Formats: sequence, C-alpha cells, structure tokens
Amino acid sequence: MNALIVYESMFGNTRRLAEAMAEALETSGADVTVSPACEAPADLSDYTLVLVGAPTHAHSLPRPKTRAEAAEWAVDPTKKLSLEETARATGVREWLDAIMLVGSPRFAVFSTRADIPRIFSGDATAAIAKALRRRLADVDAHADFLVGMDNRLLDGEESRAREWAGGLVAVPSA
Repeated sequence: MNALIVYESMFGNTRRLAEAMAEALETSGADVTVSPACEAPADLSDYTLVLVGAPTHAHSLPRPKTRAEAAEWAVDPTKKLSLEETARATGVREWLDAIMLVGSPRFAVFSTRADIPRIFSGDATAAIAKALRRRLADVDAHADFLVGMDNRLLDGEESRAREWAGGLVAVPSA
C-alpha cells in the first residue's frame, strides 16, 4: 500500500503526529510519504490511503490571518514556541483546493485542537472532511489529538496517533 500523509503545522505538534502515524503505517508494511501541505502532490493517483491533518484555528482550518497570528505568538519569548519552517506557507486549506481525485484513494483526517470542549475549540477535521466530500471523496476515519494551553501535545497523544493510524491499515478498501 502507498500512503501519503499531508499535514500543516505551526509549532510542530501536527508534524510530530504525522511522523508517528507514518511509523505505524510503515510497521504495517506501507510505503509512506510524509509531506507538509505546501509541498504535497496534487495528483493522488499513486496513493491508496491519504491522511490529511492540520491544527484547528478559530474553529476551522488555518487561514493566512491565523498563520500570521501563530507567527506572532512564536516571537513572544514567554510562550517558548518554535515556529515550523513551513508555518507561513500555504496549508491544507489551499492544498485541498488543488488536489486531483482521479481514482480516489481512501482518506482519513486528523487535527490538533485545544484540550477544551469541541464546542469552544472547533475541529479542523470537520472542515477537511467537508472539503473532501465536496470533491466526492470518501472519508473513512477522523481523529482529534489534543494540545494543552501551552500549545504542546498532551502526554500520550503521539502513541494514540500511532494506534489510530495502525488501525487504518486493517480497514478494508471500499
């Protein structure tokens, strides 16, 4: 199986999850490509499984304005955050507009969001899945992974990401 993991990350959390998911898929025998959204291929015809993940910003996917706000947070020394190299580039929102779905692969979506009730934080997986379904793609699974108020993954979230991704391999293709 050829799998592609496309992610957008501001402070490294979503990237770390994507890398953990890749480890799990590779352990199951998959050939995995991990790519930030700004470098991800638009042609998905070579992949049987595509995982798409992003941080939740203002109840949805990051936009240029929220990416700029994240960059401002990173320069605040009290927050102790490091901005990812690709944080200011185009992200999942723009990649979803550019993809070609010929012989559509299976999709699974994931996000990072604050560890507060979803009604207050929102959920980027809903926006990703909605964009894919508008393109007539099937979304098999979704998962949210939590960050604390300090913008760092909660303990155990990388392990949970590995388990979740490993479970996707067992799901038969439609």
